[in-house]
Amino acid sequence: MSHVNRFTRRTFLRGAGAAAVAVPTFGSLLAARQAGAEAAAPAKRPNILFAIADDWSFPHAGIYGDKVVRTPAFDRIAREGVLFTNAYCAAPSCSPCRASIVSGQAVWRLGKAANLHTPMAKDIPVYGDLLAAVGYHVGAAGKTHGARAGTAYKNFEAFLASVPEGKPFCFWFGSTNPHRGYKKGSGVASGKRLEDVSVPPYLPDAPEVRSDILDYYLEVEQFDSQVAGLLAALEKAGRLDDTLLVVTSDNGWPFPRGKCNLYDAGTRMPLAVRWPGRAKPGRTVTDFVGFHDFAPTFLDAAGVAVPPEMTGRSFLPSLASDAEGRVDAARDRVFTGRERHATYHLGGEEGKLGYPMRALRTDRHLYIRNFAPDRFPAGPPPDYYDIDGGPTKSYVVDRRDDPAVRPLYDLACAKRPPEELYDLAKDPDQLTNVAGRPEYAETLKTMADALTAYLTEMRDPRVVGGAEVFET
Repeated sequence: MSHVNRFTRRTFLRGAGAAAVAVPTFGSLLAARQAGAEAAAPAKRPNILFAIADDWSFPHAGIYGDKVVRTPAFDRIAREGVLFTNAYCAAPSCSPCRASIVSGQAVWRLGKAANLHTPMAKDIPVYGDLLAAVGYHVGAAGKTHGARAGTAYKNFEAFLASVPEGKPFCFWFGSTNPHRGYKKGSGVASGKRLEDVSVPPYLPDAPEVRSDILDYYLEVEQFDSQVAGLLAALEKAGRLDDTLLVVTSDNGWPFPRGKCNLYDAGTRMPLAVRWPGRAKPGRTVTDFVGFHDFAPTFLDAAGVAVPPEMTGRSFLPSLASDAEGRVDAARDRVFTGRERHATYHLGGEEGKLGYPMRALRTDRHLYIRNFAPDRFPAGPPPDYYDIDGGPTKSYVVDRRDDPAVRPLYDLACAKRPPEELYDLAKDPDQLTNVAGRPEYAETLKTMADALTAYLTEMRDPRVVGGAEVFET
């Protein structure tokens, strides 16, 4: 989530320094929204096509500079639209992320839906229903994972054939790529080379890991081929240039310290948006975008009033601007969180327990609060269910007694302190927790106060009470 300075009067960190700002509270903003007039409908409402990958991380796309993976469809959308470099999922877990997208709310406001595989309550408004109410034809295909994204169709082509003449449409395409499992060695078999892989420092640099990354890359390319199919279908139907097209992913890649974690490898997402006539093409924007911002943006584009329950904010101004870089100065931070992921495999009381975390990410720092540091962040040993099974997980866990591997095993699996702070200018991979260092004491307090203030305004049960909803 990306606009805490709109919602609180606290002192917040901006970049490397701190500045005090007096701004409206979240409650006053909602009251203003509720009292405001209905949004004016545009002369022609755009079609909306939302394509979401499954476990695809930033920066694994050609246009972001990755030298191995090939993503021509995503790269085309970015060239013909806007490329975002600071998009963050609401939660690094499948169904909570999707629930936040359709509801426009922070995951911790969605009750049990903050947990994996838990449906969202029917009384929570979602953007698809609100668009259907003003005449949109709304549908979905592929993975929705509990999100109320619209009537199910076999594929996008079948949906397009069902759209009534003259009606705008809103469609959700949910891929299952690049989710595990992968065919072991498929990346190498496709012609990719182990020596070309750049292994991040939180993973072992071993042939098994390099090959596993290439298998992941191959499935990223399969998702990109699906996006190319969406583009082709739009072009064939003559609907490409009147469609707001968004391509992103739900959470980080399925490797240790990636998916299910609040480090960038778990939460930072690819995002490209194409909207001819409204989004000036060829721009790169560094504004922070949280995934609860999608619903308000789609409603804004359609001229539909945003319900007061939605905590996100439309990033349409960032799209419509001619500027690059930081377009909206207020978008200088994002908030993420998670509750229970896959520990439900355990059954019984232990299976109800997740690993509750919240985080504040700015340009310069990442601050994480671990609400249950007595638990294992990847799930209890020996299985560590919150790390998807595969060659890299096996390598890290099975070789944990190897002195060269042990630090990486600890990064992924060991218990963590209540607070983590990372100086991104010195440690972009977020390996060294500086929360206990005296020289960071002021920064730590500023970040901690900002997170507490925001979570309090948002009525997060982990802060204001009622957190048992997540564990029953």
